[in-house]
Amino acid sequence: MKIKMERINSELARQISKIIAEDVKDPRLGDAIIGVTKVRTTPDLKYAKVYISVYAPSKELVTEAFYTVCRASTFIRNRLKDCVQMRLLPELNFVLDETEEHSVVIEQLLAQIKKEGYSDTSDENSDN
Repeated sequence: MKIKMERINSELARQISKIIAEDVKDPRLGDAIIGVTKVRTTPDLKYAKVYISVYAPSKELVTEAFYTVCRASTFIRNRLKDCVQMRLLPELNFVLDETEEHSVVIEQLLAQIKKEGYSDTSDENSDN
């Protein structure tokens, strides 16, 4: 059953990504690049959380592109019916995946710590 869900999630992610790239024509998307990072479908196939990452020149464009995709969810689901042969097509709930942004911040913090020559003072104080 787990393998079946993984295949369903993978196929949904691939098709949704393709639909967003090719069929969603909205000027509010601008220069944003939108990718589907993962899809998590409930076991009863009624709902699917679609995690998308948005790459855009500014934070405002990221937000606008995300909400544009959310508003197009019914259109995307209808197009998905033509691409995927499933008895029950899940309702799509889009979530902005910010893991890439978090990893960049963590890398910057680690680089800053390394540059400042961080030393662990707890080792020096443990000689009691």
